[in-house]
Amino acid sequence: MSNLAPTPTPELSKKQIYTIFGGVMAGMFLSALDGTIINTALATIVGELGGVKSYAWVGTAYLLTQTASTPLFGKLSDLYGRRLLFQIAIISFVVGSLLCGISQNMWQLILSRGVQGIGGGGLFSLSFAIIGDVVAPRDRGRYVGFITSVFTVTSVIGPLIGGFIVDNTSWRWIFLINLPLGLIALAITDRALRLPFNRVQRKVDYFGAFLLVLSVASLILALAWASEENGWLHVSTLGLVLVTAIGAVVFVKWEMKAPEPIIPMSMFTIDVVRTVIPMMFLVGTVFYGTNAFLPLYLQSVTGVSPTNSGLLLTPLAVSVAFSATLIGRRTSKTGSYKVWPPFGTIMTLLALLVLTTLGPGDGYIVVAMIGSALIGFGLGALMPTGTLAVQNAVQPHEMGTASSLVLFMRSLGGVIGLAAYGALFNSRISGRIDESLIRRPTAIADLPSEQKTLALGVMTDAITIVFWAAVPVIFVAALIAFRVPARPLRSNSAMQPGESSTTSH
Repeated sequence: MSNLAPTPTPELSKKQIYTIFGGVMAGMFLSALDGTIINTALATIVGELGGVKSYAWVGTAYLLTQTASTPLFGKLSDLYGRRLLFQIAIISFVVGSLLCGISQNMWQLILSRGVQGIGGGGLFSLSFAIIGDVVAPRDRGRYVGFITSVFTVTSVIGPLIGGFIVDNTSWRWIFLINLPLGLIALAITDRALRLPFNRVQRKVDYFGAFLLVLSVASLILALAWASEENGWLHVSTLGLVLVTAIGAVVFVKWEMKAPEPIIPMSMFTIDVVRTVIPMMFLVGTVFYGTNAFLPLYLQSVTGVSPTNSGLLLTPLAVSVAFSATLIGRRTSKTGSYKVWPPFGTIMTLLALLVLTTLGPGDGYIVVAMIGSALIGFGLGALMPTGTLAVQNAVQPHEMGTASSLVLFMRSLGGVIGLAAYGALFNSRISGRIDESLIRRPTAIADLPSEQKTLALGVMTDAITIVFWAAVPVIFVAALIAFRVPARPLRSNSAMQPGESSTTSH
């Protein structure tokens, strides 16, 4: 740790904050859009490159490296500064996009998506950390709320943009378009993110980083192989689960004594962190599960096209944007976030109960839209306030680590939740429906009348069971949400006098 006395930093002007915010959003847009823009193009990509058995790995590779890199970027940015690490994340993302765009087979594409995921994890985690640096917690709600809105809106419009590109050009432009966008983002951040920072010589916890990546990678690979290829009791699945467990135990023990840990275990002595982290883990399982199975319901049961299913989920994006922005402003005005985690979990619970009433046929489209809108209101209350509460509870020099920890646990919850919901879904359709229909759900509409009725019933039952399974998960999250401690929001940012050191970099 540094023995230097912090140098006072004058409060940033609104113009300076907006300039920094513009740089953050340029990078954030790249990461958020790429997470879903590929979804509607996968069938076309597989048709050209082949390798249908590797279909799911295009997404798994991105998710694996994104999840593993999130806490690493957060910690390294605490050591070496946000601007440098943010630009490294953009460069990694652009290089990965170029490699994806010129891939000649599926495994080249999968490896390139892994490179992209490294950059995506850095961009996402550092966006929240940078805003945490320059904006006081009391005023931070509106900014974090806006970032959450952009992330969710782009996750919905991504498939629409991807479909348009595939219909009118080559699927390769889904990736190649990131090159000019990334260069623009790099130029903006080079000018905008000149953040004050006190550079201190510290030892990087390389062994802790290795253990974290090993544990996360083993877990994601175990879940992917178990649900897609080998089964839960296959020797490879059990072996990876064992590696995950051993790696996690050794990681925790190592971090407790490491001089500069990737994830300081001391953070979990803070009451806010102890409650928010498990809550966000559970919320992540519901968010990612809903994102996966609502479009599947709309396409397979109601018979709409992939593009139209994206349009029908617009209420989710709109309600998240509205909720996050409104609650962010209310939090800044009142100086309290206490009421919003319970509100968000209750709204999400209500949404899931609505979605369990879905039935076969297009008459339930309105029900699906109402459910998605309610989930949006819930998530708009939960995601920004969870991050804000943790940022407000930790020391300024741990801002990057704390912000990335919240996002890491939410993503990890999503990984585990998707695997669990997917296994439940598969168990309900196994032997009852031609599983090739899952790859082309709209083909159900072309089946003969009797087969179609059976298929619609099976799909509806399997999807609503998933929503029922999510109900107790969000109920537990609600119980935790009521226990989130209320701490007064600080009125000074991490860069203002007395709170942070300020050597520019």
